[in-house]
Amino acid sequence: MDGNGRWAQRRSLPRTAGHRAAETTVIDVIEAARTAGVEWLSLYAFSTENWNRPGTEVEYLMRLVRRVVRKHAPLLLARGIRCRFLGVTDPRIPHELAQDFHDLATLTADNRGMTLTVAFDHGGRQDIVEAAKSLIRSGTPADEVTEQLFANHLPFPDTPDVDLVIRTSGEQRISNFMLWQVAYAEWIFPEKLWPDFRAPDFLVCLHTYRHRNRRFGAVPTRTNGDQP
Repeated sequence: MDGNGRWAQRRSLPRTAGHRAAETTVIDVIEAARTAGVEWLSLYAFSTENWNRPGTEVEYLMRLVRRVVRKHAPLLLARGIRCRFLGVTDPRIPHELAQDFHDLATLTADNRGMTLTVAFDHGGRQDIVEAAKSLIRSGTPADEVTEQLFANHLPFPDTPDVDLVIRTSGEQRISNFMLWQVAYAEWIFPEKLWPDFRAPDFLVCLHTYRHRNRRFGAVPTRTNGDQP
C-alpha cells in the first residue's frame, strides 16, 4: 500500500494526512476483494524497515492503526472475514496495539468468508531466518529438508503462495514482502497512489491477472493447430 506520503505532499499536507486518507482505500479494497470471491488477501501495512522512519510518524501510525482496527472490527466480523497479523514481534509495538491485534484475530478466528492477513512489523528475510532456526531446533537432518518442510516452518504455513502482488504508486520493488511466498507471483504496478486507489482499480488488476499466461517455468501446452 504505497504512496501515502507522496499523496499528502502533493496537497501540501503533512505525511500523516496521507496515512489517514489510506483508511478509506483499505476498507474499499477489502470489500471489493470479498465481493469478487478472493479467498486470501494480504495487506502490507508496516515493514521491519519502516521502524527507520521519523519517530513522530511511527507513533502516529501506531495510534492510527489501533483506531482503524477497533473501528472496523465489527464490520470484519459481520462480513465473515478471518483476520490474521503477520509479524508483530518487535517490542516497540505498543502493548495495547498488540493486544488489539490478538483480540481481533481471536474474535474472527472461526470466520470462513475470506482470510485477511495484515503484515505489520513484517519482513520476508526475517521470516526465512526464523523458519531456518525452527528447523534447526527441531533437529531435522539437512538431507531431509525439502521446500515443503521448510515452508511448514514459516508463519501461517496454511497460507497459499501469493498469486498476485499489486503495488500502488508505480514503485517496482518487492520491499522484503513475503519473499518465500511470492516466488511465482504475478506483479502489477498501478500508477495511482494508495489513497486514490479504489475498488474499480482493484478489479482492473484482477482482470489483468486473469488474462496472464502463468507457466511456472514450463512451456505452454500446445493446442490443435499450434505451430511448433
